[in-house]
Amino acid sequence: MGKQTDIGRVLANLPMFQQLSEDEIVGLAAGTREIRLGKGQILFQKGRLLEGFHVVVQGQIKLAFSSPRGNEKVVSIVEPGQSFGEAMMFMEKPSPVFAQALEDSHLLYIAKHSLFAAIDRDSAFARRMLAGLSIRLHGLIEDVENYSLRSSTQRLIGFLLQLADAPAGGPVAFDLPASKHVIASRLNLTPETLSRILHGLAEAGLIEVKGRRIAVPDIERLSQFDPPPRAG
Repeated sequence: MGKQTDIGRVLANLPMFQQLSEDEIVGLAAGTREIRLGKGQILFQKGRLLEGFHVVVQGQIKLAFSSPRGNEKVVSIVEPGQSFGEAMMFMEKPSPVFAQALEDSHLLYIAKHSLFAAIDRDSAFARRMLAGLSIRLHGLIEDVENYSLRSSTQRLIGFLLQLADAPAGGPVAFDLPASKHVIASRLNLTPETLSRILHGLAEAGLIEVKGRRIAVPDIERLSQFDPPPRAG
């Protein structure tokens, strides 16, 4: 498959671009380039001004920052088909996070000038992008609420249920999308706390853990589990 066709297909599948015409997609693709990163490679550091945004085609990208104590806080794990950097691009302020490949990754980089040209041509495009950014902001607000009001066990169970993406009832199995250290940071837990909770859920027969593989015998039972206060 040719590069132009591949880029156009990926862009056309993004929610913010799904209503664009074929000509508009071609115009965006002309201002798009491919980036390949090896596992552990930094895409950009905290403090960089972004002149475009990125889409993950394959692999995973971690967005994170370091606390004053030197601890890493993972803000997001970006999966294939997802984009990142739009808000920072529009704000024209230094990025508050760094971006690093969690595994060998293939990205698209959409230059700001191409995006602005599309916005100038179609006001509806701007509204779709604002809607997408609003959804992401809502997700960040939910994160803050979860950290403040939900126990550690509840946060982890909620994360596992999202990964399971299965109807209530019955067994399901899936792989954790990143290392347990990264997931712990994403959930605002210490690695030790994450391991303790996974062990407790396994002892209760709610999950089975083999490396990154998680098997849930009964998804409904896991979703209804009410942890004791000491687990928070």
